[in-house]
Amino acid sequence: MNYIGSKHKLSSWIKECITQTCEVPLAEAVFCDLFAGTGAVAKSFKADVKQILANDMEFYSYVLLKNYIGNYQNMDFEPLLKELNALDGVAGFISNNYAEGSKDRRLYFTKENGRKIDAIRLQIEVWKNTQKIDEATYFFLLASLIESADKVANTASVYGAYLKKIKPSATKTLVLMPALFRETKNDHFVFQEDANALIKKINGDILYLDPPYNARQYGANYHLLNTIAKMDIFVPKGKTGLREYAKSNYCKTGEVATSFEDLIANAQFKYIFLSYNNEGLLSQNKVENIMKRYGKYSLETKDYQRFKADKTENRNHKADKTLEYLHVLKKSPL
Repeated sequence: MNYIGSKHKLSSWIKECITQTCEVPLAEAVFCDLFAGTGAVAKSFKADVKQILANDMEFYSYVLLKNYIGNYQNMDFEPLLKELNALDGVAGFISNNYAEGSKDRRLYFTKENGRKIDAIRLQIEVWKNTQKIDEATYFFLLASLIESADKVANTASVYGAYLKKIKPSATKTLVLMPALFRETKNDHFVFQEDANALIKKINGDILYLDPPYNARQYGANYHLLNTIAKMDIFVPKGKTGLREYAKSNYCKTGEVATSFEDLIANAQFKYIFLSYNNEGLLSQNKVENIMKRYGKYSLETKDYQRFKADKTENRNHKADKTLEYLHVLKKSPL
């Protein structure tokens, strides 16, 4: 998934910085990814640490994390995928509101793929309600649907808008592919809570923070993934069919500094790492001044290409770079 702020390409650099900084052996560490998104950083540490705590406020992220992080034991999923892929499409909430030929003409998916998404999503819920599948399998199948639907979405990577014409990749028939997770010996925990509330209830060794950098709200940019994941009924709003969504204080100029300091003050972790960049709402100096109040501070930097949306529609996307920061705090004992 081409995701805003994804640290997939930076995960090896982040992991190297964290490993070199921390004195506690990774195999004995509890690692928390508090704004985990699609789980790129948490996944990179999953096999190396004692336990992962992963959290995100958005439900689609929670689903992905419940699979990629929460699932840790082998499961027999091939017969289920085969059965779901063999389903005929049906008219449902997605095809009626977000697909080609829908009443509001929203071109997020072709008519065929909208109907396939509806059929697969409804069947997964039937299996859950009839206890044909357990919770681990339920989130595996939901994560697989989210990832597979995203591959045939008619968007420029985010769901704040759809394209005016169906692009080539969106014409391909949806095939439910497995969202494979890494097996481990130890279990892990996944949360869907406000980060500043959750931080007061958890503790560990390494805290990794990757909050939103700017005013873009993830609940708006990925609203349709939440709708697929939740399978609820509501009245879509406006041209893009928005749903109600939570708004993060980390996307608000007047709130971000206070929220960030509150989080750092309440964090019960020895090592804290913050991913941010030079275009964020908080300046490097502001972050440094806040973190220095709570322990020993240092900074790592790396040139990184700015997020680019899908280029298949010959849109005007810049390929310039931004400066990625990894702020490091060894927190003083409380």
